Amino acid sequence: MDMPWHSGEQALHARTGSVERMAEIGRQVIRDYMPDQHRELFNKLPTMLLGALDASGQPWATMLAGPPGFVATPDARTMTVSTALDGQDPALAALRALGVGAPVGLLGLEPHTRRRNRMNGRLRALSGEGLTVEVVQSFGNCPKYIQARDPLAWDDTPPALAHALGASLDAAALTRIAAADTVFIASASAPVPGDGRADGVDVSHRGGPPGFVRIHRRLDGGVELRIPDFPGNRFFMTLGNLLSHPSAGLLIPDYANGELLHVAAQAEVVWTEAQRELRLRVTAGLRRPGALPWRWSEARLAPQFEPAA
Repeated sequence: MDMPWHSGEQALHARTGSVERMAEIGRQVIRDYMPDQHRELFNKLPTMLLGALDASGQPWATMLAGPPGFVATPDARTMTVSTALDGQDPALAALRALGVGAPVGLLGLEPHTRRRNRMNGRLRALSGEGLTVEVVQSFGNCPKYIQARDPLAWDDTPPALAHALGASLDAAALTRIAAADTVFIASASAPVPGDGRADGVDVSHRGGPPGFVRIHRRLDGGVELRIPDFPGNRFFMTLGNLLSHPSAGLLIPDYANGELLHVAAQAEVVWTEAQRELRLRVTAGLRRPGALPWRWSEARLAPQFEPAA
């Protein structure tokens, strides 16, 4: 089996003294098929996170939705997502432009149980009714830092027109970011990922107490977002991608009203004595009111963020 880590991930494993250990773990847990346990989760999800790379090398993250069962796995190496594809979605627009063979990152996260599994692959088909992805990498994630939410109701109201935002965003976007407890990040190993098993696009989860994403105004009037990198599985897939290709696509969902905020940024990983931090210089944004039809319960904080007794 090929090495499952690309050069950016391997560089971070070397920095943390875990090269041999992660090489061993990677070959054990990163597969070219979806285990039955992963397929069981994917097949009952109400949403699916998706990451894609546009022709300029900019990653974008989005959230697709449907009734449980809208994601299916006909076999262990194939996933289908049956949902209406919004023409205003930047990640889907990127897939349409690149076509069959485009790299795709997928994250299946069930907020009310905190279960999550990831699958990175290649686009096999895309139509107005959904998409099909062929597996390249499949692997699990632990439930840490996920805020639990229950899907409560489905709103059939068509999405409103999207609002394009500049590098300074706007007051509504900044307010949404400042209140966020959940962010998703799309990243890629290169502007044009190759055909290797370790290359491609990934979408990952970041969670924290409301306000964990800090907003900084730059001297040039732009916006920089700072996100702490809490200890995890040490795969360093997102950080390894950003070391190799420092462009990120953020997705900040509003679970109460269904708005999706997409943010494009240039990324830097900063290492401090206390903690790693992602610093993301915003280059553009897109606000899509009503793009997420599910409405959700209030968040129940992940155990890692509950006040000590």
